[in-house]
Amino acid sequence: MAKKRIGSMKLQVKAGQANPSPPVGPALGQRGINIMEFCKAFNAKTADMEPGAPCPTVITYYQDKSFTMEIKTPPASYYLKKAAKVQSGAKTPSRETVGSVSVAQVREIAEAKMRDLNATDIEGAMKIILGSARSMGIEVK
Repeated sequence: MAKKRIGSMKLQVKAGQANPSPPVGPALGQRGINIMEFCKAFNAKTADMEPGAPCPTVITYYQDKSFTMEIKTPPASYYLKKAAKVQSGAKTPSRETVGSVSVAQVREIAEAKMRDLNATDIEGAMKIILGSARSMGIEVK
């Protein structure tokens, strides 16, 4: 018999650093999800990722207090800031540039994010990443 789904929630947790402190603990606790079980499972699944990378996670929880989680790749902005070696995007992206990335770096980011993007080929994925770079004030050379 299929489990009865109660709901789902989205959290952004740093890879390998899930712990019961806020914001993870209270968000899970009020929905009746075992916090330590989530933390152990999340840290085990993200052990091969770069420590500290923000991972958007979709948690689906069921009536019997069990849950499933889908861990997505870090946001494009995280990869772009890392590649351009900047702390944050431009305050006015259309008027100022804060850094630059190469086309090869854009391709590398697009390949890493391919499974989470709404694109059928690598060129389409690169266009999505280019749009994110433009909106952050990062130019592509």
